[in-house]
Amino acid sequence: MKKGKGLLSAVLLIVCILGTFLPAYGEEMEPLTLESKSALLMDAGTGTVLYEKNSHEAMPPASVTKVMTMLLIYEAEENGQFQWEDSVQVSDHAASMGGSQVFLEPGETQSAADMTKCIAIASANDAAVAMAEFVAGSEGAFVERMNKKAQELGMTDTHFVNACGLDAEGHVTSAHDIGLMSRELMIRFPEIKEYTTTWQDTIIHRTRKGETTFGLTNTNKLIKWYEGATGLKTGSTGKALYCLSGAAERDGLHLIAVVMAAPDFKIRFQETMKLLDYGFANYSAQKGLPAGEKMGKISVTKGMEDSVDAVVKEETAFLVKKDDGKEWETKTEILPFVAAPVKKGEKVGELLYLINGETVGSTDLVAKDTIEKADIGTMLERMLKLWF
Repeated sequence: MKKGKGLLSAVLLIVCILGTFLPAYGEEMEPLTLESKSALLMDAGTGTVLYEKNSHEAMPPASVTKVMTMLLIYEAEENGQFQWEDSVQVSDHAASMGGSQVFLEPGETQSAADMTKCIAIASANDAAVAMAEFVAGSEGAFVERMNKKAQELGMTDTHFVNACGLDAEGHVTSAHDIGLMSRELMIRFPEIKEYTTTWQDTIIHRTRKGETTFGLTNTNKLIKWYEGATGLKTGSTGKALYCLSGAAERDGLHLIAVVMAAPDFKIRFQETMKLLDYGFANYSAQKGLPAGEKMGKISVTKGMEDSVDAVVKEETAFLVKKDDGKEWETKTEILPFVAAPVKKGEKVGELLYLINGETVGSTDLVAKDTIEKADIGTMLERMLKLWF
């Protein structure tokens, strides 16, 4: 009996000791252990942050800076400021950039498309500065646009000093802010994936010495190593160490994983993949009702018709935790009536998607048809019907 009691006491002692180190039942354990100084995992579709580590700590981003550079390039093209086939001439300043480059020479010209390709695939500092000068007139003016855009996106931890990411005093951002600008680039300009998923390509240098073909190899190994990888941008300098904004998409779920100040080249990619694995293992993207689905009728006053259908404006994807086990529900908020004239596509309400009573997604409800204002004859006819 004494031996039995002694054994039981020993077991209880061990349990008590372990209990001081293990989380209590129901407490959430830290899902990931990362060596990178800062990290973030974001759902690109909704902007929901799924994991973060020191995500608001401002630090040098190296060439991940070029996410903002590319965003402003695509915005400028969209606004009609230039066309992709336009020629871009390389200045002495652009050609002088060190670090990763495609060895552009002063006076050399490349198309805007090829310059952008060099930035996205080969992380070319010279091409980034050449495009900055082409878009804004000077790199300084372009940097002003970069900082203005950062403010618009709510990037409160960010201050840019140059367009390429070379180490400079005061040139900083955070994993959270990198997530914001990466999401903006990939959601607004999905065509960037044409470059960010390309493993190898070429450009042709045309100089006074003649034409030479220069090979481009993507600095982002994720597109070789990770299923569904869609981008996005690597970066490394002496101060920044190893950084990466990595993106991948599977079954409609598009994730952005950011690591900053990883201690070495391999860990940068390993921990980005670890973040993405965590996201795909625990979350899924659900599709809502299709565009055009009828959700009710709204009375129309003084119109040629007395009602109009309220329909779903666009199919919406929203984020669901896989172990939640709950089905989504819908809730409609529709105007009691609208006054004619009503335009097709005019907002008349909102459709909410809920899980456990919490809103996880939404889209507008719009008028299915145009309803013109009733003319005098129609109004008189209706009045006569009411009287008789």
